[in-house]
Amino acid sequence: MTTFASQVFARVDRFCRPLPMVLNTVLVFSITGEVSYLVLVEAPLEADQKKTVWSAWWKAVHLLAQYFMLGNICWNALLFLRTSPSIRGVFLGVEGMGQGWRYCYTCEAHTPPRCSHCYDCKVCVLRRDHHCVFFGQCVGFRNYRYFLSCLLFMWSGLLYATLMNAEVFIVILKEGVTMHSVLLLIIPWIMLVSGQVSARAFAFAFIADTCVVGFLLVSAFFFFHLVLMLRGQTTREWYSTRRPYSLGFRGNLRNALGLRWYLCWLCPLISSPLPGDGINFQITGLLQPSR
Repeated sequence: MTTFASQVFARVDRFCRPLPMVLNTVLVFSITGEVSYLVLVEAPLEADQKKTVWSAWWKAVHLLAQYFMLGNICWNALLFLRTSPSIRGVFLGVEGMGQGWRYCYTCEAHTPPRCSHCYDCKVCVLRRDHHCVFFGQCVGFRNYRYFLSCLLFMWSGLLYATLMNAEVFIVILKEGVTMHSVLLLIIPWIMLVSGQVSARAFAFAFIADTCVVGFLLVSAFFFFHLVLMLRGQTTREWYSTRRPYSLGFRGNLRNALGLRWYLCWLCPLISSPLPGDGINFQITGLLQPSR
């Protein structure tokens, strides 16, 4: 019975593990499609401007910016998934072991400082930050740049989409803050199932709500990791008041984003070699609290 239950649990786990990434992908492309519709069909609002040269240029600029952000999100996410942050295939050089090294009984290997075991990935990860459930992979030394760049463009894209959807909120609330309009914004699914709104009104309300909620969540994640990067810390090190690996503003940027930290965020294809190896780190403070 125990074996059967464990097999069922394993199958359910394998089925559910990619669901966050699938849901995230569907939402990203749904928001992109809805904003493209707003740009191409609904805007500009004034009828006398819809067929002017200004309107054509306005739409071209908006679509270019929109798909530039979408391309960066997708490409950074792809490179994040294809770049393994684990110790597999990495020569750790155990003869130079020093302070901070540990032995992982699961991987049966000595691991360097800032490296820890992930029980989801089933491997130790160099400079492990956390396990990202939305991508199903750990954020570590080699793929941190792509993770942060993906967050940056998701944040800017959701900000743009929220501003573009401001007209949707205006249309919904144009007759005042009524029970119908409030419920449409809060629980659009219930309003659709109960037949209170059309499928078109539901789609606009749902995506507009998703933009706002997504923007708030991604803002929290993005600025949290931005602060961590500038402090030279990982999520696991956030709870400590010590910052033994902090190299200052520019040094922390170089360590996280690479030698071309000032350019690499523009496009994931820009080469930006990392200055370290994920094994040895320059120490500028106390690793343990002083007694």
